[in-house]
Amino acid sequence: MKIFSYIVFAIAIALIGFNLTKVNFSKPFEGDSTIALIGVIAGLCAIVLLLIFKASKAVEEKTK
Repeated sequence: MKIFSYIVFAIAIALIGFNLTKVNFSKPFEGDSTIALIGVIAGLCAIVLLLIFKASKAVEEKTK
């Protein structure tokens, strides 16, 4: 499971990086920039979920 979480983390970072290249920073809420911003937010959500999962696993191991 640890390897899987690292792979998902790397994919989320790649997704964020790719979508940041697609954002038109002069008009971020028009056209394809909106979709790219949604992709960036989705990548950030995935990272937050992975960090919560990692913290819950650490707590679970300490309570055993």
